[in-house]
This record gives sequence, C-alpha cells and structure tokens, in this order.
Amino acid sequence: MKGSIGSKIGYGFLYLVLGIIAIFQIYPLIWLFFFSLKTNQEVFGLSPFALPKDPQWGNYVKVWTQGNISQYFFNSVWITVIAVVLTVILASFVTFAITRMHWKLSKMVLGLFMVGIMIPLHSTLIPLFSFFNQLQLIDNPLSIILSYTAFNLPLTIMILLGFYQALPRELEEAAVMDGCSIHRIFFQITLPMTTPVMATVVIINMIYNWNEFVFVNTFISSDKWKTLTVGVNNFVGQYLTDWGAIGATLMISIIPILIAFIVLSNKIVEGLAAGSVKG
Repeated sequence: MKGSIGSKIGYGFLYLVLGIIAIFQIYPLIWLFFFSLKTNQEVFGLSPFALPKDPQWGNYVKVWTQGNISQYFFNSVWITVIAVVLTVILASFVTFAITRMHWKLSKMVLGLFMVGIMIPLHSTLIPLFSFFNQLQLIDNPLSIILSYTAFNLPLTIMILLGFYQALPRELEEAAVMDGCSIHRIFFQITLPMTTPVMATVVIINMIYNWNEFVFVNTFISSDKWKTLTVGVNNFVGQYLTDWGAIGATLMISIIPILIAFIVLSNKIVEGLAAGSVKG
C-alpha cells in the first residue's frame, strides 16, 4: 500500500516537472504569435508579456503580399526538399556500402566522413565561396543545395550506421541466393526496412536546412533565390524596423517545422531508439 502511494506521488511529481518544462518550451511560441499581432508602438510601449490591444492580422497579409515572403517561402520549401532527399539517398548509399560490402578502404572512408562533423561551418565559407565562384555558382541555388548536402552527410551517416548494423542479414543472403542484384537488394529489401530511422534523419535535415542562414546570406544575393531566414531582413530598415512583420514572418517559418515534427514525432522516437549503437 505504501509502495503504491509512493509511486503515485513520484509519478505526480514527475508529471509536474514535465508540465513545467513543457510550459517553458511552448511559451516562446505563444509569445511570438502575440508579438506578430502587435504594432511597433505596442512592442515598445507595452510590457513584453502584454496581449495585443488590437490584433494586427494584416501583418501576415503584408509580409505575404508586399514583403515577398511567398517567394522566400517557396524557395525554402523546394531547396529544403531537394537537399533532404539528396542527403538521405547519398547517406543510405554510403552506409549500405560500409556495412554490407567488404572492401579495404571502408573504415578509412567512414573515418573521413566522421571527420566532417568536426569541421566548423564558418571556416569553410571563404574556400566554398572561391570554389563556387570559379564554377559560376554564386547566386545560384545549387550552391546552397550542395553545401547543405555536404554538411549534413556525416551526421546522417552516423545515425543510419547503427540502424544498418542492427538489420538482419538473412533476408539479403536469401535474396543473393535467388540471384538478386546488389541494386535490387538495396532498393527493394534494405531501404524499405530503414523507414523508422528515415523519419529521424529527414526531420533533422529538414530543421537544419530550413533554419540555415549563413550559406544563403553568403552565396545568394538576389531576391529570386533567397529563403525565409534571409528574407526577414527586408523588414529591417536603416531608420524603421517593422517588428510585427518580422514576428509574422518568423511565425510563418515555424509552422512547417511544427507540422512535420508533430506528424513524424512517433517515427522520430522509434528511429532514434532503433538506430542506437548496441554494444
């Protein structure tokens, strides 16, 4: 009896702590939403915690129609999708080759990819700018897609590696006995079995690509190819900054990530658990 009471108290305390943490996690989103509905006068004249007196829904219309945010939003979507697909496919190729094929340089190649995790992003800006400039890819979305893919490959491979090592080899061995080619083994047997961990790497890559600022700000100069993270600067002027419009832009940029995370949340947990390296 005492044990059950103690466990209930323990669970109650745990839920209380988790509830407090959840409030701290969710509150910034709620604050940003109310911030996006304020005027500049309300932003500076009222308490940061005050609700908007007259919600400015027009801020969302203004940023979407006048601020070119619709173009930036579209650019963020298609650049992110292409970079994520390219990263996941290439990382799957590499991981399959390292874990399923026997060749002398497999460990060295894996080590080279893992070294990529330790390279600071900012230290590569000048070499990459010079490289893309020689290829005439400055102010070209291809430079962004290639940069995203290259920098996300090491982490994606590391996550996939543990999952691939835990996959049973019996199905692949049976497929080889039936005369199945290596390409069919990968695309029809191995790749479908990695669905749980795919959700994990997709959302991780999506969050990084969607929120990335430095590469876009360095390699892209024209409004035609800018993404949301850089486009928000349009509302920052030399003498006047439209804070409500900035809040609306940030709110619009958060919504796709929230939707993707909510939809894939269960798969993400499954993928992380299944992809952990077992001793």
